[in-house]
Amino acid sequence: MVVKVFTQSDFILPTPEIDRASKSKAPIVALESTVITHGLPYPQNLQLARAMEAEVRRAGATPATIAILDGKVRIGLKDEELARLAESKSNIKVGPRDITAAVVRKASGGTTVAGTMFAASSFGIRVFATGGIGGVHRGNNLDVSSDLKALSETFMVVVCSGAKAILDLPATLEYLETMNVPVIGYKTGEFPAFYSRESGLKVSLQLDTPQAIANFCRVHRALTMMSAVLVTNPIPEADSIPRSEIEPVIVQASKEAYDKKIRGQQLTPFLLQRISELTYKKSLRANLALLTNNARLAAQIAIALSVT
Repeated sequence: MVVKVFTQSDFILPTPEIDRASKSKAPIVALESTVITHGLPYPQNLQLARAMEAEVRRAGATPATIAILDGKVRIGLKDEELARLAESKSNIKVGPRDITAAVVRKASGGTTVAGTMFAASSFGIRVFATGGIGGVHRGNNLDVSSDLKALSETFMVVVCSGAKAILDLPATLEYLETMNVPVIGYKTGEFPAFYSRESGLKVSLQLDTPQAIANFCRVHRALTMMSAVLVTNPIPEADSIPRSEIEPVIVQASKEAYDKKIRGQQLTPFLLQRISELTYKKSLRANLALLTNNARLAAQIAIALSVT
């Protein structure tokens, strides 16, 4: 009996554009796709996906939206594939533990922060933009996102607006400290709280330019540190929601989720959708603003890192 030997390239497929950019060492920014498949409704999800890619291109880098399509880990998507992903109602949510199953089942879905980090790192991409990382859930310190483990063991620059505000932010920061993940504040000494610029929590270091962040990352790598560098970029002030305003909404949505026994992978999508409803889509607009803002900063960092 002949046993087929698989290699990573059988399942991780870049677009020709991403392949060319990688071979020429041009700056590339990875973008996750659960915000498309599980974070926002159609057509806002497609509009956002296109806007983030456009923001990366405008800054001078190449966007690589990562997703699973028909059992293949796709590094970069064509516009018609973005549209297909955004419109589909059968997408699954894919973290690192789910990738093999998705490949074997020939499924399609959006990659989480951790899932995107795995795929991007496998292809050599070192800069990634997202909205908010996962973390420790409120009321259950055993419910910890795999994003935190990925951040502790994958060298990558991850640009975000802190952790999702629905989480236990102090516990999440403690976990990051325990796992030796440096948390950089971009032009701030305070850990952003996703929708809000303020949290009352401190970052480990403030840096004020993409070049300074790139230099930090070079030193981090030279010291053979294996963790990611988490760059926290506050939401633009015009789009932010004060913590005092959003916190009661989060508490209400969390109580509703508890009463309905919603947990696991369904919890975060439910909370984000319910918060959007309770804020009359103000939180949705904030989410869109911070995502495009993070894509822009990630591109600037990728460009700074590409300059030798």
